Amino acid sequence: MDSDPRFFKFLRDRIGLDVASVGPALIERAVTQRCAASGAGDADVYWGLLLSSSAEQQALIEAVIVPETWFLRYPETFVALVKLAQARLAELKGKRALRILSLPCSTGEEPYSIAMALLDAGICPAMFSVDGVDISPLSVAKGQRGVYGRNSFRGADLAFRERHFDAVDDGYRLSDRVRQQVRLQVGNVLDPALLKGEAPYDFVFCRNLLIYFDLETQQRVFEVLKRFNDKEGALFIGPAEGSLLARLGMRPLGIAQSFAFVRDDTPAPEPVVRPAPAARPAPSPPPAPAPRSRVMPPLPQVAPVAAEKPVQVTLEQIASLANEGKSQEAMQACEAYLKHHGPHAQAFYWLGLLNDVGGDARKAQDFYRKALYLQPQHPEALAHLAMLLAAQGDSVGARRLQERAARSDRTADSERKR
Repeated sequence: MDSDPRFFKFLRDRIGLDVASVGPALIERAVTQRCAASGAGDADVYWGLLLSSSAEQQALIEAVIVPETWFLRYPETFVALVKLAQARLAELKGKRALRILSLPCSTGEEPYSIAMALLDAGICPAMFSVDGVDISPLSVAKGQRGVYGRNSFRGADLAFRERHFDAVDDGYRLSDRVRQQVRLQVGNVLDPALLKGEAPYDFVFCRNLLIYFDLETQQRVFEVLKRFNDKEGALFIGPAEGSLLARLGMRPLGIAQSFAFVRDDTPAPEPVVRPAPAARPAPSPPPAPAPRSRVMPPLPQVAPVAAEKPVQVTLEQIASLANEGKSQEAMQACEAYLKHHGPHAQAFYWLGLLNDVGGDARKAQDFYRKALYLQPQHPEALAHLAMLLAAQGDSVGARRLQERAARSDRTADSERKR
């Protein structure tokens, strides 16, 4: 089926999906599958069916959404959450329990990971609750069932599975102790009535969602997230979304690898008005130097200075500085790393991200392209450069990069499943 803008617009209006973020081929494939499954003869017939059937609308959305999640994804995020939760509870002094939101929650791995991390830290179950929201009823139903296969458990450290799951015939069943901390429900982030009447959340997880929206929808969703998030709370986002939040008035919290942001309410500094300097009399000319002897006096003996041993910077140190909001130090570390090791894709990516956050789009674009020259499928560089081009109005360039990123994700997922 050829590209049909009607279906692109439908998905954008309903769920905010930007075709450039996933590539038109994925949407076309989903439409073709639903057209065949519904018995519609062609695109026009299917379009009529789509407009008249809420069930078919949801079926198309389900066909487009590809859940990609697993337990304790980005482990450093949950370590940071525990520290923040403990500090927040100390501030509240038992006045109320913590409220945490996971949106989108997909099939439940993220909200259940939040609950497991807090329980493992010794936080009383009565002192926190987790809400999970996702647009997919199928995903929510799977999460409510609480049984997961091998693909939901990745990484080397799976000790949490022994603590919180029981082996069953079709996978691993989550314990009731964790499940009762979490409430999963169906909802659309673009629905004005979503979570209406709910109190603000101390912590909001919205990871790897904004990258699928165009700039206008990103800003709209960001305002929704701010409404959900307590003014003193934190917003956890995906690794590729930091530069966007920095442009929207948020700042990194300063915990390495946490991808946690808080509101930046720091007022702009007042311009300093300096009084004009008072007029001063012209200085007297210096006295003429005394005539020199033709014989140069011997130079004083200076002890040789030992050469300083260059400090070797690691990529982990650069990441820590960047995630702590220490942009200048991180840039200097990147330059030192490149001077010692030569051209490196990850160092160029960090320079691109740091300039992106700092508002220098031209430099950011140059560094992202250098990273992609060395590593053509660098996922973060592809995602950030695509967002940068989209913000500049280059939708064609952004779409091309998003398609490359989508192909890279599908290839990586296939490799994991082998």
